[in-house]
Amino acid sequence: MKIIALICARGNSQGIKNKNLLNFKNTTLLGNAIRQAHKSKYIDRVVVSTDSRRIAKEAIKNRGEVPFMRPSQLANSRSPEIKTWEHAVRFLNKKNNIDYFVSVPTTAPLRKTSDIDKCIKKAIKERLDIVFTATKSVKNPYFNILKLSKKKLNIICKSKKKISRRQDAPTCYDLTTACYVFKPKYIMNNKNIFRGKTGLVLIPKERAIDIDDKFDYNGLV
Repeated sequence: MKIIALICARGNSQGIKNKNLLNFKNTTLLGNAIRQAHKSKYIDRVVVSTDSRRIAKEAIKNRGEVPFMRPSQLANSRSPEIKTWEHAVRFLNKKNNIDYFVSVPTTAPLRKTSDIDKCIKKAIKERLDIVFTATKSVKNPYFNILKLSKKKLNIICKSKKKISRRQDAPTCYDLTTACYVFKPKYIMNNKNIFRGKTGLVLIPKERAIDIDDKFDYNGLV
C-alpha cells in the first residue's frame, strides 16, 4: 500500500505573516508537520505543496520533498484547500498507484503522530473514502447556538422533542484540522467531501488547536 503525506503551506498567509515558518519546538510549524509525518509507520513520502521558495527551502531542510511549485491561483486566501489537494493528486498520482493521501496541516502542531496513524488505520480497515478528525462540540445547535432572524432569536436546529438540557441534545462534533486521509480518486471525482464513505476520529481538545492568528500562536509559545 502506498501512502503519501501532503503538507500544504502557502507563502502569502494573511492572519499571521509567514505563519508556516513560525518557530515551534526547535524548528518551524512547517518543520514540525514534516517531522510528525515522517514518524508515521504508514507514510512512504512527505510532500510539501507551496508557492514560496523560502518555504520550499525550509521543507527540504526538514526532509520534505518539493517535487513541484503550487500555481499562484491556488495560493491565495480565496483558494479552497480541496483545489490544492486536486493539484497535488494530478501531479503525484499519474500512475494511479497511490492508495491514500494524508493531509497534515502545519497549523495543528499539537496533534500527535499517533493521531495521524489512527486516521490512516481507520481508512484502510474500513475502506473509507475520507477520514476527518473532530472533537465533541461544547456548543450545540439543538440547545445553545442561536440565529437572529427578523430581530428574533431562535435555536438553529429544531427538534421534534423538547430539549431542556444539553445532555439531551443530539451529539455534535467540531471538525478539526489535525489530519485528513483521503483516496485520490475520491477527491478528484467529488466536489462534496462529505458525500462518500466517510469516517471520524476523535482527538482531545488540547491536541486540536488550529493556529489562525497571533492570539492562537502566542498561546503555544
